[in-house]
Amino acid sequence: MHQINDLIKQVSSYLTPYQVEKIRQAYSFGARAHEGQRRVSGEPYIYHPLEVAYILAEMHMDHQTLIAALLHDVIEDTATAKQEISRKFGKSVAELVDGVSKLTQITFDSFADAQAQNFRKMLMAMSNDIRVILVKLADRLHNMRTVDVFRPDKRRRIARETLEIYVPIAQRLGLNSIRLELEELGFSSLYPMRHRIMTEQVIKARGHRKEIIDKIRNALRRRLRQEKIPAQIIGREKHLYGIYQKMRNNGLSFNEVYDVYAFRIIVDTVNICYRVVGTVHNLYKPVPGKFKDYIAIPKSNGYQSLHTVLFGPFGVPIEVQIRTQEMNDVAETGIAAHWLYKSGGVDDRTGAHKRAREWLRSIIDMQQTAGNPQEFLENVKVDLFPDAVYTFTPKGKIIELPRGATAVDFAYAIHTALGNTCTGVRINRRLAPLSTQLITGTTVEIIKSPGAYPNPAWLNFVVTAKARSHIRHYLKNLQQDEAMALGKRLFNRQLELLKVRYDELDQIQLQKVLMEYKLNDENELFREIGLGNRMAPLIARKLMASDKKDAGNGKNYIEPAIPFVIKGTEGMVVNFPKCCYPIPGDPIIGFASAGRGIVIHQQSCKNIAEFRNQPEKWINVEWENNINRDFPTYIRMNATNQRGVLATVASAIADQEANILNVDIKDKDDRYTTLEFVIEVRNRQHLAHVMRRIRGIKHVSQISRR
Repeated sequence: MHQINDLIKQVSSYLTPYQVEKIRQAYSFGARAHEGQRRVSGEPYIYHPLEVAYILAEMHMDHQTLIAALLHDVIEDTATAKQEISRKFGKSVAELVDGVSKLTQITFDSFADAQAQNFRKMLMAMSNDIRVILVKLADRLHNMRTVDVFRPDKRRRIARETLEIYVPIAQRLGLNSIRLELEELGFSSLYPMRHRIMTEQVIKARGHRKEIIDKIRNALRRRLRQEKIPAQIIGREKHLYGIYQKMRNNGLSFNEVYDVYAFRIIVDTVNICYRVVGTVHNLYKPVPGKFKDYIAIPKSNGYQSLHTVLFGPFGVPIEVQIRTQEMNDVAETGIAAHWLYKSGGVDDRTGAHKRAREWLRSIIDMQQTAGNPQEFLENVKVDLFPDAVYTFTPKGKIIELPRGATAVDFAYAIHTALGNTCTGVRINRRLAPLSTQLITGTTVEIIKSPGAYPNPAWLNFVVTAKARSHIRHYLKNLQQDEAMALGKRLFNRQLELLKVRYDELDQIQLQKVLMEYKLNDENELFREIGLGNRMAPLIARKLMASDKKDAGNGKNYIEPAIPFVIKGTEGMVVNFPKCCYPIPGDPIIGFASAGRGIVIHQQSCKNIAEFRNQPEKWINVEWENNINRDFPTYIRMNATNQRGVLATVASAIADQEANILNVDIKDKDDRYTTLEFVIEVRNRQHLAHVMRRIRGIKHVSQISRR
């Protein structure tokens, strides 16, 4: 236990003599007020507020906060009045002590109004002065350090309360050092057996780790020395509760979590941080997708650092955090760094204090809109995890996702293959769109189809890096493969028109063409043709060297009469625009569009006028006879403005086995309404059946197609 002289020595390093003297006076005042009182453990009660003040002094808190810590129980547990504290130590200290005094024990076994109201009091006190929660967290930390004196049931209740409420608050405010210790103490009290077994496992595993840790640290130190970068390298030990959480949430074994070697590199400036990233990536290969830049984009609690994961020696993964000393202070003390830099004559450059204030303002807004204390409590508990949503699989496994994540993000979080083949989702047993944003507590069941593949539209709403990267990777490869197949078909068609087979081409001339276009091989040439970046007729003529002038500029080229057949299965490299919605049976024409492949229009489409001066991009196309897929098309109708008309029309469309993709309703006047549908049909004949069926509805007066 610390003595008053230990506290005085600690604060003398950064406070003025006057402020130090006021702290000594506060200790004497508190000792007199608590005289005769003892804790459950038997020592004089004043030792508890003294320890709370010492915890805050280690964080370099201001003298008012330390005085409030020394006196935080005198209003609640003694006859001392708030006015007396205000007279002796000032109004700010009295308000702090009063704010902390209102915070009674919180039980979260149920969501009764009394407990919820209690929690609301705590957060409202925080909103008036954020130092209230700092004193409370230090108070809770010392209570957890001495929790062993209580009965097992009370010990577990306090530990659960600590892990459910005080740990998330400490994390939200960036108080990492307090959070980690509260987690460890809460874990050992709530699950003593699990804590003991895991502690034994860590001790047992440390022996063979030391040699690897030393080797990695020495390699990092040597490389940074070669680059003349002064740095402090610290090997980080993973704390037990973090290991336990990863094992439980991710279904991993102890070795899978513990066999990750973690290091922290502390340097002088931000620029050097980025230099160090390049240096360590040059030393060990980085794991793709595992680099995170929290310097450019800090976390909501002000945390800043560069994170990367490397393939280390012997195949072991290495986690590396790179930050400045100031960032390290903020990472450990969060909003308390505001007072650390303030006492040193530096303003709150970290922004952690500002972010905490913004969060507290949102808490006040939430309190004003909450219907009752229980609703407020639930809202705040979710908000305490601002970057996380916790959802469940049908078997009860917890999947953690960032806020705003959708069903597609969920699918990719489980497995890449499930994400690539998902076609639908049931949220709490009800069908929902894949773009639905998930909320904490929902059960999500992904519906998949073996032949399905990612939709480019998913990129508009997914939020996780894993989902985004896998969708882009799959679509890129899919588009490249489809482009190569389409390009080969287009090129071979041109060769057939010239009565030449591919294997009869002059290989020397082919290599010259590839070199001219800076292409590596024939497959790359086919991809360029399929994507619309190169024209198959021009390349074929260039290879045949029939007319070098025309082959080069294509001005005199006329598309041959033999059409290119559209099968409808070409994928993303054959596009059907929304301006005219072409369907099988329509007279069509194709245009090569750079990066998109072939764009198919109806021959009557107004938008083809822009291609009149580019005949080299025209492609004579026609539909294959038997196409087994649906195509979107647009129909418009005028209907009497009466109840049930929309349902009648929708039912008629469904009766003809057509799918409705979109509906738009426009009021023409009081008597008529214009209904615009985008539906899926097989061909013109199928569309004719649908339109004939709609014309038979007495309330529909006119129907047309774009």
